[in-house]
Parts: sequence; C-alpha cells; structure tokens
Amino acid sequence: MPMIQAHALNLSFGTGLALNQVLHDVSLSVADGESFGLVGESGSGKTTVLRCLAGQYRHWHGELSIAGVPLQHKIPKEHFRKVQMVFQDPYGSLHPRHTIDTALREPLIIHGVGDKDDRIDEILRKVGLNDSFRFRYPHQLSGGQRQRVAIARALILQPRVLLLDEPTSALDVSVQAEILNLLTDLRQQEKLTYLMVTHDLGVVTHLCDRVAVMQQGRIVELMDSQGLSQDLATHDYTRMLVQASRDFSQESERRQIG
Repeated sequence: MPMIQAHALNLSFGTGLALNQVLHDVSLSVADGESFGLVGESGSGKTTVLRCLAGQYRHWHGELSIAGVPLQHKIPKEHFRKVQMVFQDPYGSLHPRHTIDTALREPLIIHGVGDKDDRIDEILRKVGLNDSFRFRYPHQLSGGQRQRVAIARALILQPRVLLLDEPTSALDVSVQAEILNLLTDLRQQEKLTYLMVTHDLGVVTHLCDRVAVMQQGRIVELMDSQGLSQDLATHDYTRMLVQASRDFSQESERRQIG
C-alpha cells in the first residue's frame, strides 16, 4: 500500500473570468519509506501539491490518501500526527519571540502528548543539537541550526511522512550538505517517507529515489533520480531543466575560480 497517493488532483483559485487552475490531474504514488522529489520551475505547482497534503489548501478536487486513509476536506487533528511539513525559510517558520523550547513544546500541548521535557531533549539530540539550545531564541541560532529546529519540530509528534518544501535552498552550500545528510539519516532511523519539493537537481539525486517533473501544474515526466543524472529524460522540458542546472553549476564554478 502506498504511503502517499494522489489521483487526478485539481486545484483552482478565483472564480469566473478570474479563475486560474494551478493543478491539472496530478497523480502520484509514494511507497512507504521512499523519498520522492517534485521538481520544476517556480509556479509549476510543486509546493501547491504539498500544501494540499498538509491541509493548507482544502478546496482541491480529486483523491488524496495517507497510509491508505482518504484525506477529506475537513481534516481531523490526527492527520497532523502522521504528516508534518518543513518549510523553506527556517527563520520565517519559527516565532521570533518564542524560545526553541516553546516551539517544540507547542505541538505536544496541542496533541496532548506527555513526557514533554524528555521528548524535547530526545528530538534535539536526534537533529544534532544539545540541551543548551532549548532556551535560545531563533535569532541566536545560525541558519543551519534553525533548520534543524524546524526539522525537530516536525518530527516531535513522530509522524510517518515529512513534506519538505525546499528545505535547503535558504542555506549556504556547506550547510546544505549537512542538512541533506541529516535528512538521509533521519529517514533511515525513523522509517520516514519524504515528499520533497526542490528546484535543485543535485539535491534530488542526493536525497530522492524517484522524481516527478512538473510544468504548468502538470506532471510531464516520472523517473528514478539515477536516470535523471544519467541523461535518460525523454521530455523536452526535463532536458531543459537538466541543461539549465548544469549551466548554472558551471557558471558558479567559474566565479569561484575567478
């Protein structure tokens, strides 16, 4: 049974002449324990798919399910024990006036989970932070440390699925590698399923087993990430993305040498 399944997912904003359809019959299936990537240019609908699964958009049409349980438009609180989201901007996703302890304690309070102190200590250790971080504020942490806290907050309810919205794009290159390695380790240790949005094809080949390429709200190609790195893409848009990624990498290397 797939952990994540979407069938004929459609979503529009506006009404009448201002109606704008942003998802067109999106269908995908992610196995239990798999890491699945969604790639494409800005506005292609990648993050919109995540937000439908996360319950942020509820006016979609089609079929969505998590672990075989159909997702309804009125989402029960139990859904958020199974599915959590890690956002692109770790600073923006943490309240600037709340300590790390408060940020991690809040979901435990909402869901009535006990042993709060022990759980907070344990999850901080799992993401590579010690107890000294508990009573710091977000501005007292580096970007990589803030993203570790954001991952800890998503994991503290012991979900089965993490929705990752470009979790490394706001970080320095060296820190990106650290967070990707952390996510790889956590997936194995916690037996997690990932659905990750990114525009970085290097991130996809590092973290994902398979990838769906989105263009203008549609999935235009589905392949394994190894095939993507070996030039096995067949759709013109996917080939364009691969070439653009290589051109960008080469230009970055030239600037560093220069």
